[in-house]
Formats: sequence, C-alpha cells, structure tokens
Amino acid sequence: MAVRAVSSCSIFRSAASPTLFAFRCCPCHFQFRRFSNFAIRFPPSWSGKLSPGHGAAQTSSVHSLVDSVMEELEYLRSRRLRASVKVVLTSNGEVLEDKLVSRTLQKGVLLEFKKDAERVLLAVAQKPDGKKNWMVSDQNGVTSSIKPQQITYIVPGVENFDHAEISDFVQKAKENLDPALLEFAWVELLEKNKRVKVEELAEMIFGSVESLECYCAHLLLSEDEIYFTVLETKGSRSIYGPRPAEQVEELLRRKLAKEAAEKEQQEFVTLLKAAKAMPLDAKPPKSSWMVEEKIKHRIESLERYAIDDCKTDDQRKTAGTILKAMGMVKTASSALNLLIDIGYFSVHVNLDLLKFNIHTDHSDEVISAAESLLSDPTDPDEIERKDLTHLKVYAIDVDEADELDDALSATRLQDGRIKIWIHVADPTRLVQPGSILDREAMRRGTSVFLPTATYPMFPEKLAMEGMSLQQGEICNAVTVSVVLHSDGSIAEYSVDSSIIRPTYMLTYESASELLHLNLEEESELKMLSEAATLRRRWRHEQGGIDTATLEARIKVVNPEDPEPVINLYVEDQADPAMRLVSEMMILCGEVIATFGCSNNIPLPYRGQPQSNIDTSVFAHLPEGPVRSSALVKIMRAAEIDFRKPIRHGILGLPGYVQFTSPIRRYLDLLAHYQIKAFLIGDSPPFSASQLEGIASIVNMNTRVAKRLFNSSLRYWILEYLRRQPKEKRFRALILRFIKDRIAALLLVEVGLQASAWVSVGSQIGDEVLVRVDEAHPRDDVLFLKEVVIDR
Repeated sequence: MAVRAVSSCSIFRSAASPTLFAFRCCPCHFQFRRFSNFAIRFPPSWSGKLSPGHGAAQTSSVHSLVDSVMEELEYLRSRRLRASVKVVLTSNGEVLEDKLVSRTLQKGVLLEFKKDAERVLLAVAQKPDGKKNWMVSDQNGVTSSIKPQQITYIVPGVENFDHAEISDFVQKAKENLDPALLEFAWVELLEKNKRVKVEELAEMIFGSVESLECYCAHLLLSEDEIYFTVLETKGSRSIYGPRPAEQVEELLRRKLAKEAAEKEQQEFVTLLKAAKAMPLDAKPPKSSWMVEEKIKHRIESLERYAIDDCKTDDQRKTAGTILKAMGMVKTASSALNLLIDIGYFSVHVNLDLLKFNIHTDHSDEVISAAESLLSDPTDPDEIERKDLTHLKVYAIDVDEADELDDALSATRLQDGRIKIWIHVADPTRLVQPGSILDREAMRRGTSVFLPTATYPMFPEKLAMEGMSLQQGEICNAVTVSVVLHSDGSIAEYSVDSSIIRPTYMLTYESASELLHLNLEEESELKMLSEAATLRRRWRHEQGGIDTATLEARIKVVNPEDPEPVINLYVEDQADPAMRLVSEMMILCGEVIATFGCSNNIPLPYRGQPQSNIDTSVFAHLPEGPVRSSALVKIMRAAEIDFRKPIRHGILGLPGYVQFTSPIRRYLDLLAHYQIKAFLIGDSPPFSASQLEGIASIVNMNTRVAKRLFNSSLRYWILEYLRRQPKEKRFRALILRFIKDRIAALLLVEVGLQASAWVSVGSQIGDEVLVRVDEAHPRDDVLFLKEVVIDR
C-alpha cells in the first residue's frame, strides 16, 4: 500500500494494483452516518497485498476506511434517488431510472451554452426570442440570442437566478473541481457496470444534488477525457458510462505522454524567449541547437516551416504549436523571424539554398579521395602531351574567380593569318569516369556561384591545386589550336593534350585597359582581340545574333553580419575584353563539335533551332541592351543531341559543344572524357544513349543552381537598393512597354531589370531617371518612381 499526501488529501494505492487506480479521499466533501466503521473498499480483482513491513492492524484499518466510505455513499445515493427519481424494476431486479427528462427553459434558469468553437459560458435565461431561441445574459454581462442546440447544460434547482452572481457561482464551482473524484467514482461504477447521470454523480461524489454540486459534476464529466464516455444525449442532458479499464490505462498513458510533451514544449519556448532577449553577440551558436535530439527536432521543424517545405505533418504541427506558444501567427515569415531572432539564422539567410537542398560541403569520403589524388598526382597522358610552355598565355576572368578553367595564346603566321590556342584545364588526368569524385561531380552537376559564397563541383583544394590553371606553373591542359581565314572562318584546327605555363592572370578590367593602351609588348593580346572581331563578324554573317547587355555581379563581404558590405559591379558584355573571351570560348566549342563529328564521337552537341530570326525587324531599336532584350524575348530554348552536331542559330554555328569549363560544369567534363579517350586511342567511355541519360539528371540540377543564382543575385541587388538614400536617382533605359505607360526598365548603374510607370512622351530606348520608392529583398518587392525634371 502506497500512501502520499496531495492537497490535504490522501491517495491510497494497492501495491498490486495498476498505478492508474489511485483513490483520493476528501473527508470535507462527505457526510457520514457513522465514523466507527470508516473504510474504503477496493474492487475484488484489484485487492493487493501490502508490501513487507506493514502490520495487520494497518491493513484492517485501511480496508475498514474503504468499506465505510463506499457504504456511506451508497446509502446517501439510494436515499436521495428514492426520493427524487422515478424507478422501474426489471425482471432481473435491476433498477432502471427515468433516464433523460427534458427540462423546460424559462426565465431565470441558469444554463451553460456554447458561445463559439472554443468558449462555453454560463448565462441566465431572460426571455424567448422567436419560436425557439432565447435571449440570455452571460457571465460577461453580454446579452445575446442563442439557439437550443447551443445549450450544453441546464443547472437544476435554480429559479430566478441573478446573472450578476454568475461569476461567484463559477468561482465556487472551480474550487470544488477535483478530477481525482472522477477516478474514485469510475472504480465504483465500473465494478457494478452502471451508467450515471450528472445528478447521480453529484450525489455519489459530493453527497448532494444541489445546483452547485450538479454543475460541478457536469463540469467534471464534460471536461473528462479519461474515465467516462457519453452513452446517450437528449438536448442538454446526457448519460455517461465508465470506460473499460484497458481503455482508461491507454488514455492515461497518452495523457502522461502529452503532459510530458507539453512540459518539454514549455521548456523549449522558455529557451527561445531567453535566446531572443540576448544581445546579438551573446546568442547561442547554431550548433548548440543541434546537440539535444528533441530540441533539434523542433528547430528543424521551424526551419522547414520557414522555407515552406515541411516533409511531414508532424513537422508542420510542431512548428505551428511553437509559433502559437510564442504568440506569433502561423506563417513562414513568422518562423523565419523567430529563427533570426534567436540567432539560428543570420538576417540575410539564403532560404532557397535550404529549400533546394544544395550540398554546400563535400563528404569526408569525397575529400579523402581528393587528397589521395593530390598526394600522388600521376599523369597517364604525360608522354602524349605537347609542350606549349614557350607560348605567352593569358588567363582572363573575374577578379574573384576561385578556379581558372581556360587561357589563351595567339601568334601571327608568316602569311598574315592568326593562329589561336585555347587552353582548357584537364581534370580528367585525375578523375576517371565512375570514380567517387566523378559521381559526386555528376550529382552536383555544376559549381554554384552566389554573391555570398561558391560551392564547387569538386572539393576546393583539388579544384584549386590539382586542376586549376595557375600563373607561372607548369599546368596540364587540353589545347585547341585554330588558324583563321581572313574572314574569321576556321582554316585548320587540332586538339591535343598539352602542358602550358600561364603568363598572365588578368581581370576583364585589366585586360580591357591593356587593349586600350595598345602596348607593343602585348601584341599577342591585340591579336586575340583582332581574331575575336573577325569571328564576331563571321558569325553575324552566318545568322548569329548579338545579345550583349548589362549584367550585375555582386560579392558580399561577411554575409553573416546584419549589415554586410555589398560590392556591386556592372558588367558590359560589349566590353572588348569580355567579347574577346566570349568569342574564343565559342570558337573552341565549334572546333570540338567539328572534331567530334569528323570522328563519330558521341558528345553533348548543343543547338538552338531558331535560325531564321529576321533581325532587320528590330533595326529601329537602339543597338545594345534594348535590342538584345527584344531579341531574347522571342528566342527558343536550346536543344542537345548526343550523336551529331545541330545548328546553333543564335551563335550562327553549324555545331557547338561546351568544353571550356570542365572544373565547374559536368557536361563539359563529359565532353573531356570522350575527347581524351579518342586522343589516346580508346573508345569513348559513354555511348550517346548513356550521355543522354546522364545529361537529363545533370541538367535538372543545373537548372536548380541557375535558379538559385538568379534569386540570390536579385535579393542582394534589392538589399543594395534598399540601403541607398531615398533621394538618389538612377538612370534607366526603357526596354519595352508592358501595359499602357508601365515600362520594363534596365537600371544602367545596377544591371537590374525592373518596371515603373513612365510619363507620356517617353519612347522605347529613351533614358529616364527613377528613384527607389520601396525595396524589400525578403519579399522580392521593388517599387520605382520616375523622377520628372521640369524643363
């Protein structure tokens, strides 16, 4: 027998009984006919033995107490029931009560009604309202009309109740509520397999059927989810039955589990509130939220909710419960703000990076494989490589490029023609098809370039030290050499494995400056520019279309800071250095396509089927971004064939293969596998159908990476604009009219396309001034307003 004191009552529990059968005896609630035989009776099936050490006297005393209470309650109940309830005796002697007697609703009656889905109130009936409804005054002093079906209980024995006394009545009822009394009654009723009405339960546990006790019994039963279930209902009257013991055991187990979960939830909410209150530099690190599994689950649920990508209903429910407990609305932005406030997310967290599940790190297995290659960098093509280290080699790229895939050389032949060498990094000397590094590169599809970081296709150290071209170092490459006719067409070409020594690492800006200076000692750079001009002119004659425009490039310093430094650059694709590099890359792609076609090599041949665009239709538009924008609007998507070249109408080429970025694009790497195998006399590792299957997977990942890049770039451009002074003006080109006077604009100093209303008289190609009215990066909102200057 276990005994413990709770709220001035005692709980007596049989040592052999299930833990749920605890009985709380409250002497203040009962009136007894005799005290000499005060006892509590346990049902026979649950009578247990006392643990060793308890004397016989104790056993007798406790069981006497049980018996006494049961007998007293039985006496009181039978006496009152005989006096107040109509009964019928059945053939087996069982007493059947007149179960549900309708009560007449009249003025002054105290009733309980359902105000809405969540609130139940007490009220006093005032007068009828129509045929069925009644006007009532509730405990809050509000008078309203209610329907009969809203009434959940009519308190018996009350007439002409003053609604001003409802609050006092409710308070007294709350003071009498003790759910443990239900457990006591449940044991008795279950043993006798009896049903019970509210008034009978009031008699049983309170020894009275007065209005207050009946209402207390009603509250206990209506709020109970463990011991009793409704068997029959008529209007506001119900009959309840005790649930089976097994069901109660299960419900109690669930209740305990729910209470434990609620306690954990409250502790977690307390933790969140504490973290919110901390200064920024004192907030717990992100890793600290991942230590304990239960906290980790809740944080991850909030994270998935913030990016609107909950994997399970449990995650959605968990996040919603947390937001509600924090007093926040259940929205993705609320979850995001909460995670920012506790320091788990930075202010400028990239949600798309999480939503698209981009792998930002390589696994230990992949890194180990990369380090193994770097420790033993053997070159299977060493004997076959052509030594081109005597050439002056220019590598031109953006200043923050992490790895360099390509470089250029040029010379003028005795007959005046220009010979060009396009050197491309050779990662296939280290990575073989089907290896762990190849599989990882294929899974990624491409390096991901963002304003805040770069996530390389290969492990960074391998890409930078083992694959990338490096200034002044002997580097392995695949070199495409081309001799041009005077009109820019290809006269002859070759494709070879090579070794080179890059001479210059130039940014586009520095290369353009060298071209402008026209230095005699940099004649090779000038030859490359001359060759690029020839090629561009030749492609235009073949139907190629110029789509050069302005594009933004952003690098963010310390993106985890609330106000990181944003460096914005606007690239003009018509810049001489950018045109030079672009034309040489296109030339390389044409040579590889021709080489592959001549030797029946399956390759990812890219094409653009729309080759009949009449550019003269757009001749009235200003050359540059305005005309390019109009042309791009009518272009169709590119296509890929893996067996033979297909015409690329936009480039004006009979065939084209992307080949110059094998460190950062997997389809380029596939082309290298195929070409390199041919160069050493082996069969290509992949058939056309195999290439097609691989490309379908890779292209899907590449599209995701491109979408991520575009959304990230736009976010940071909007953040840049948000910080600008309200009075700052921006030049904008009118690209086209969307509707009426709403125009598509290109912000010249920003490289961003947007829209705004422009004044009457403005035409396509005109330049207007605008200012930023509103910019909200997180919501992808930008409002521009034209600045009209009085003339």
